[in-house]
Amino acid sequence: MRYYHLSVEGSDGTHLVAETNDGEAYDLTSASEDLGSFTALARAANATEQTLDDVAAARIPDADSVDPGRLAAEADQPVRAEEVWASGVTYEISEQAREEESGKPEVYLDVYESERPELFLKATPSRTVGPNEPIGVRGDSTWDVPEPELAVVIHRGDVVGYTVGNDVSSRSIEGENPLYLPQAKVFERCCSIGPCVASPGTVGDPHELTLSMRIARNGDVVYEDETTTGEMVHSCEELVDYLGRHNVLPETAVLLTGTGLVPDDFTLQDGDEITIDVENVGELTNGTVTV
Repeated sequence: MRYYHLSVEGSDGTHLVAETNDGEAYDLTSASEDLGSFTALARAANATEQTLDDVAAARIPDADSVDPGRLAAEADQPVRAEEVWASGVTYEISEQAREEESGKPEVYLDVYESERPELFLKATPSRTVGPNEPIGVRGDSTWDVPEPELAVVIHRGDVVGYTVGNDVSSRSIEGENPLYLPQAKVFERCCSIGPCVASPGTVGDPHELTLSMRIARNGDVVYEDETTTGEMVHSCEELVDYLGRHNVLPETAVLLTGTGLVPDDFTLQDGDEITIDVENVGELTNGTVTV
């Protein structure tokens, strides 16, 4: 199943909506107030030693139906992660792009070939946006790109689902000096996730997924390409394992797993529209705004 957060008329906040694999949608919160969020669903699954989908399926008979057409247009952030982390240089093309932009290319090659992955804190809730919201472009940067990524959703240290992530980055700032990475990566509206969390049973093997990105400007497509998560040099399990080493994670966290698509000779502008699609997960669309 896929899980969305959706506003419901007459209620405060959002409700948790489950979309079944046959395309039907159900308001799980209407069946149980205890299932008011994705984290609450993950908590219930953990307490009963069931899967997310088992818990949801048991509540669907008592849940209100939702028009599936509302999901793509009205979805909010699918999970309120206290921390969003990210992985760097997990695809060969990303390593090559970082070498080209930096005066210290050996730094990126060393990371790509190392057993230890690059991991960094990407965003807090206040810096993260959901589908159909604008991502931010730093006003003091001259070269800015979206980075489309498969994102792992972690609950109490375990992988419980997958979503789509956009690790918005300033290549000019990072390229000036790798030590400027936090400023190149962490700023207002620097991260987008959504539109849903897809369960492991729905996604299948996370290392066999097609990932694509399209960027439109004034109605014209100015970039379009795709790759596969099979090109990752580290598995999702390895990345999550390293993230949890000697590091106390919040109850729910998201880990972006790196990008295999880096636009060349391109920088984001106000009004651009970025659409990222991850096979078996979903499609995430955002506009852009200077921050």
